[in-house]
Amino acid sequence: MRQLARRGFVAGAAGVVAGVVAGVTAAGDAVAAPLQGSGRHAAPSRHDAHDRRVARRELRGMWVATVANVDWPSVPGLSAAEQQAELIAYLDAAVERRLNAVIFQVRPTADALWPSPYEPWAQYLTGVQGQDPGWDPLGTAVREAHRRGLELHAWFNPYRVANHTDLSRLVPTHPARLHPEWVLPYGGKLYYNPGLPEVRRFVQDAMLDAVRRYDIDAVHWDDYFYPYPVAGQVFDDDATYAQYGAGFPDKAAWRRDNTDKLVREMAARIKDIKKNVQFGISPFGVWRNAATDPLGSDTTAGVQTYDNLHADTRGWVKKGWIDYICPQIYWNIGFTAADYAKLLPWWDDVVRGTGVDLFIGEALYKAGDPAQPAAWQDPAELSRHIDFAAAYDQVRGHVYFSGKDVVTDRIGAMQHVVTDHYRNRVRPPR
Repeated sequence: MRQLARRGFVAGAAGVVAGVVAGVTAAGDAVAAPLQGSGRHAAPSRHDAHDRRVARRELRGMWVATVANVDWPSVPGLSAAEQQAELIAYLDAAVERRLNAVIFQVRPTADALWPSPYEPWAQYLTGVQGQDPGWDPLGTAVREAHRRGLELHAWFNPYRVANHTDLSRLVPTHPARLHPEWVLPYGGKLYYNPGLPEVRRFVQDAMLDAVRRYDIDAVHWDDYFYPYPVAGQVFDDDATYAQYGAGFPDKAAWRRDNTDKLVREMAARIKDIKKNVQFGISPFGVWRNAATDPLGSDTTAGVQTYDNLHADTRGWVKKGWIDYICPQIYWNIGFTAADYAKLLPWWDDVVRGTGVDLFIGEALYKAGDPAQPAAWQDPAELSRHIDFAAAYDQVRGHVYFSGKDVVTDRIGAMQHVVTDHYRNRVRPPR
């Protein structure tokens, strides 16, 4: 989110992908000086980090967002051929930058980018919810990604229904219109109510349809569980709590249990269908601040997933419910409230001994944004992140938000990463 993790949606520019891809293949072998410091928290030089990691499997991914046409399609209503060309250009861009995974958003708002029997076609394709675009984006993405040696992680949002609160704007056959009792408005959006068992079952069924039908490499969720807090607004699930909350000390504990159930049940059902499909979650980067909980990170973040989103992200790792976690550590090294150099070691310690892979979500979209702190005006900031992470053996890769920023690379931050660290392609850690 641009506010906290990925919230800022920016409109795509048609044709931006294909025109930029060719310029990346001539990346050089520049070597930068090591970061200052000593001990385990000091990163090695980029040359040393590269030498240590070149033969090691690691994830190098990018998110391709479809909600509000953030990345793809650049605008709704393109022809099927134009949409396919744009999508394939993103896959080619990933190859050119020596990435090995694309995390493709296929269920942005209780809809689908494949012919789902559960939910309508996403409006971001044609401009009209429920209208068949004339091709199968998910099926094409899986096929074309695999042809290029890329993993395809299908990215789903479990509970967001619409970026407005008007049920009548949804297609008449939308499950939210057929079951308005499932839906709650909050913060100018509509959400499925996570406290309803029938909702949890339905959203799982809708997502698992893609697992059954396609050779995806992973099911991927982002940071949206219970919605981010909105000042002065109430997520009105009192009636649901009264019905199902007996035995819990408070509503927050009940809500966390609802999210736990969603994660635990989905994990088991994925493996029942296809044991080789991974299940990964990319949460907001702060579980809890240390001032709230001594097990928490040395941060003073205004949002804590455990308390505000009712998502016990640390607990899911410790219980082994997921295959990988990709915290969105979307802050620069030295940022006071949430320092990259403090959060990454904290997550490294969390996953140690669990068997859960740790990938780091990187805020490429901030690089060169004049609204961001000075560190993000330096094209080398993200490359320093990769340097720093090389000293932590639990970190198995990095994922960049988002695809359009990987391609346009406003100030060359992605090029720095490619030049300094991605000289050769490597396999994902499978």
